[in-house]
Amino acid sequence: MSDAPFRDAAATWNQRFSREGWLFGREPNNFLRERVALLPAAARVLCVADGEGRNSVWLARQGFEVQAFDVSDVAVAKAARLAAEAGVSVDHQVGDFDTWPWPEQAFDAVVAIFIQFADPAMRVRQFAHLQRCLKPGGLLLLQGYTPRQLELKTGGPGVLSHLYTAAMLREAFAAMDIVELVEYEAVLSEGTGHSGPSALAGLAARKRQSASDVPSTGKP
Repeated sequence: MSDAPFRDAAATWNQRFSREGWLFGREPNNFLRERVALLPAAARVLCVADGEGRNSVWLARQGFEVQAFDVSDVAVAKAARLAAEAGVSVDHQVGDFDTWPWPEQAFDAVVAIFIQFADPAMRVRQFAHLQRCLKPGGLLLLQGYTPRQLELKTGGPGVLSHLYTAAMLREAFAAMDIVELVEYEAVLSEGTGHSGPSALAGLAARKRQSASDVPSTGKP
């Protein structure tokens, strides 16, 4: 499968999100839900490529200050509607990874759930942006599919170069302190978009307080 659908991301996602209902459901991602205790109280959180708002709205319901963006204006309108129904305030914006402003050291946490529309070159930019906007000590929560997902075919981009392995994530985020890094399989029930047995990778990592704050290897 080629990555052609990702070359006009706004049109592709507007078409997908224009369908009735919520493509990935209205409930938060389980990896996020199960690790929300890692976030400091009253944290300022950024949800990237947030789609129809299931994760950002849930975080706002937990008492966090939440900002979110997505390339699809259709999805952002639905996210705003979901927030209004929940009675919470979320700063929902339309934007993509290459044009969103990425304020430096602005957020206590960044949530990036299934952002695998990126080819390897774009992924380098993605990961740099995620780290740039975190405050020192800030937390990144990232989830995506592993290559085995190509066999399971229950969601994801269907393009090998877009998928994650634990080794790749460890290398990409070597400048951060890894709290948790796992590859695992689970049955997802996140709307029609992510449904069924799935091969997953999950990362929780903290931005170091300074560039010199690097764990010792014990070597001279």
